[in-house]
Amino acid sequence: MADAYASGTRLHGLVLRITTGWAILGGLVLMAVVAVNVASVVGAAVFNAAVPGDFELTEVGVAVAAFSFLPYCQIAGLNVSADIFTARASKFWLSLFSLLGALVALGFGAILLWRMYYGMLDKQTYGETTAILSIPTWYGYLLVLPSLALLVLASVASVVDSVSNMAKR
Repeated sequence: MADAYASGTRLHGLVLRITTGWAILGGLVLMAVVAVNVASVVGAAVFNAAVPGDFELTEVGVAVAAFSFLPYCQIAGLNVSADIFTARASKFWLSLFSLLGALVALGFGAILLWRMYYGMLDKQTYGETTAILSIPTWYGYLLVLPSLALLVLASVASVVDSVSNMAKR
């Protein structure tokens, strides 16, 4: 992670700091989900009463947390890669592959942001709620949209960083 902070453009550094904080918030959401599940299991075992809607809370919480990690993984260069194929590649080719990966991430991030926004509007229009707690399902979409916007921003910063690295070579 130290490499990610030391290298890159100013935009890269700014986006990295923002997405790091966002990922930490996602981790806190995940810890809250674990706490609800522990309380539910203990409550069921000891008091014969689980937390109502624990499955629904887990479903939304894990989705929100998982999406919150995506921008950080993009900007920090922590996505899965096949190093065996690039081990002997020159720095130019590595930069080109990084650029292509960033462009793909940008495309997917933009499509996801676009479609999730309209999915949220549909869920809001039809008034869909969860079965037990009656939580409007569009809330989950609303909580994921900032992560997708940050993913798009992180992808743009990655593209700029890759082009900058290619220009130096």
